Amino acid sequence: MDEVRQWHNDMLGKRAVDALNKNNFTAVYFSGRESAVAHILGLTPEGSAVGIGGSRTERTLELSRKLADKGCTILDHGIGGLSTEECNIIRRKQLLSDVFLCSSNAVTLEGELINCDGNGNRVAAMIFGPKRVIVVAGTNKIVRNRQEGEQRIRLVAAPMNNKRLGLDNPCVQRGECADCRRDTRICKATVILSRRPGLTDLHVVIIGEELGF
Repeated sequence: MDEVRQWHNDMLGKRAVDALNKNNFTAVYFSGRESAVAHILGLTPEGSAVGIGGSRTERTLELSRKLADKGCTILDHGIGGLSTEECNIIRRKQLLSDVFLCSSNAVTLEGELINCDGNGNRVAAMIFGPKRVIVVAGTNKIVRNRQEGEQRIRLVAAPMNNKRLGLDNPCVQRGECADCRRDTRICKATVILSRRPGLTDLHVVIIGEELGF
């Protein structure tokens, strides 16, 4: 990576982590993915049931495979070939998993996590249920504040995730959210975590790379 770009990633990543820790999250920053992955594996006890919250970041880092190699049971509703009911059974199991692993649509420099879901299973699990939640995000997800976070969802996360999921919603045609009313819309529940939820052991791992949408 370009030295100047890495410097900028490091600056923003460390600022975001400092703000998150002030808001009672347990946050750490890593310049590269190798150290971050080792940290995540260390946070996940051998034999844990690990819920996967539909994350391109997780796929890129191959965390499911590495955790399975560690003896963990992977609860992933996005593996393909599953019926709607089978997916929903896994989603419900994720809510009671030992560890829930996901990313965030936006991380603010004010120390907040902003996420928008279509079904709400990811944001629900981030708030309460799993024994431990690990949120992994690249520095491309960092924004200044809530307003920029919601703008990022509309301009980047929503259209790109619709494209990833193969959905023919208007945002795929125009490259940004059209605030559609379709049943297939994936932007239905927006949750802002301004502080760590009181009963959730929530860890945030920021990586100085561009990861996910």
